[in-house]
Amino acid sequence: MAQATNSEVLIRQKHTARQIPVGCAACSNRRPGWFCSLGSAVLADLELATSTITLPAQASLFTQGDEARCLYLICSGYLKLTAGHPHDKQMIVRVAGPGSMLGLYAVLSHGVYEVSAESLTSAQLRPVERDRFLSFLRSHKEAQMRAVQCICQEYRFALQDACRIALAETVASRLGRLLLELAHQIGEHLNGGGFRFPLLLTHEEMASMACTTRETVTRTLGQFRKDGWISIEDLLITLHQPDRLQALN
Repeated sequence: MAQATNSEVLIRQKHTARQIPVGCAACSNRRPGWFCSLGSAVLADLELATSTITLPAQASLFTQGDEARCLYLICSGYLKLTAGHPHDKQMIVRVAGPGSMLGLYAVLSHGVYEVSAESLTSAQLRPVERDRFLSFLRSHKEAQMRAVQCICQEYRFALQDACRIALAETVASRLGRLLLELAHQIGEHLNGGGFRFPLLLTHEEMASMACTTRETVTRTLGQFRKDGWISIEDLLITLHQPDRLQALN
């Protein structure tokens, strides 16, 4: 996979992680539907089973094929998940942000990590050892249901990825759907129906996910901006007209 340019690395580094407040219940990064949005009593027990670690930008968290001894709750920052041979061509599966639990399926199946995880920005995470997490699940029905919901979410992300590659006929439609997927995965919903999220992937990486070239991604994003569908400012991309992007085919 192509290396990021110096300017792209600087963009990523500027999206440094916010300081984690004391206790998960007080964290401003909590998102509904993820593990960090569990009830306060259950969340307190999860905290007891975890510690907090800091990962610098562009650092490996785990590698595809390694035994899954831990899973990781992202408190702040962003990581990219990739699949493929480490010394050959790789594909970006998705970008994960605050609230995501990495390695959940691998831990529950007592298997190996099915993807590799690398930080796009500095990140703070809570690792949970496999046995401690399984014990935690046995003690809390709410956590069991949340684990099922998170695995279903991962399935939905994989299905979206497959449909984008196989069914979208034009580069514009593939890139439009990719932007929408990123918006739902790591973005915030704005008044008026738009979305905003940090610009973390290089044009080369977006080209890989959209099955096209870097030059085509740059040109297509430029057209989206000219049409007023998106804007890029202060290292953030805003989708002003997501319905237009969705309608591309």
